[in-house]
Amino acid sequence: MSWTDERVELLKKMWGEGQSASQIAKELGGVTRNAVIGKVHRLGLSNRSSGSPKTEAKAKPAAKAEAKPRATRAKAAKPAKETAPKAAETEAKPAPTPARKQIIPAGQPLPPQPSANEISPEALAKVSEIEKKAKKLSLMELTERTCKWPVGDPATEDFWFCGLPVQAGKPYCEAHVGVAFQPMSSRRDRKR
Repeated sequence: MSWTDERVELLKKMWGEGQSASQIAKELGGVTRNAVIGKVHRLGLSNRSSGSPKTEAKAKPAAKAEAKPRATRAKAAKPAKETAPKAAETEAKPAPTPARKQIIPAGQPLPPQPSANEISPEALAKVSEIEKKAKKLSLMELTERTCKWPVGDPATEDFWFCGLPVQAGKPYCEAHVGVAFQPMSSRRDRKR
């Protein structure tokens, strides 16, 4: 389904009338509620016009208040005047915005990640020795008992997996477990 000019105009009209995304999707046919919501946001239509059902529903209780006897309304109006300055004071203070994690758009480089420098030199030396003894298995040769530590660039023919016996309950051999699974305290103390 493509968004033709006619369908977009019908969407704008129905959205302006205050119809729900589900109603619009049903009327248009061939689109989901989420597709309608996405198109509304892309078109910048997220704010409803004054004729929406929600604003009309808010207007109904006000009409009921007018139907009350004048004496009742006068009594109800006094406390409202006293609380009005308090309401104005709270409106003047903007609510604090919660802290959010940085979201990195797709295709953008990631921030610096922990490097191999943060891994203990003993663990790296152990890995170097182990990789000399590695079985250098291909992906098809791996089993649940072989170390699945990848070595090299997968795009080249020099790529292989360690293949040594795994440590119990882990996917890697003892040397690669030492590199892959760092103790909690060292991760917590790492600079960010």
